[in-house]
Amino acid sequence: MAARTFLTIFVCLLGLFVAQDIAQEKSNGATIRALESQWTDAYKQRQASILASLLADDSVITTEDGTTYSKVGFVSYNMGPLRVDTAEVSDLKIRMYENVAVVTGNYHESGELGGKPYEYRDKMTDVWMKIGGKWQLIASHRSLPSKS
Repeated sequence: MAARTFLTIFVCLLGLFVAQDIAQEKSNGATIRALESQWTDAYKQRQASILASLLADDSVITTEDGTTYSKVGFVSYNMGPLRVDTAEVSDLKIRMYENVAVVTGNYHESGELGGKPYEYRDKMTDVWMKIGGKWQLIASHRSLPSKS
């Protein structure tokens, strides 16, 4: 009888821990989704301080043309002769791994660079990491889909 009671308590506790992990993962997923939105909006609106706060100090951003930027380089690029009219993410899939989140999806951007209009419809991957209790973007990659 004691073994059956112990087993019942054990299974209930195990279920509680699993439910807690699922709730935490959903909460982190919602946080990452909100951060993606904040990152996209700050980029479009040229909000350097918000961009800088979202990027880890050693972050790497790779753009559609293959150019890579550091945190400082990307924020500077965004404050240059770039005007972003549209910046949208869609079909986001978020995969959580303890203190890392990998986000994949579609990205659409249009605007003007150096006086010339441009438009991209990309595939994107962003990698977020919880550093010192705060989620920060450590890597971002945009690439044009291949034309097959």
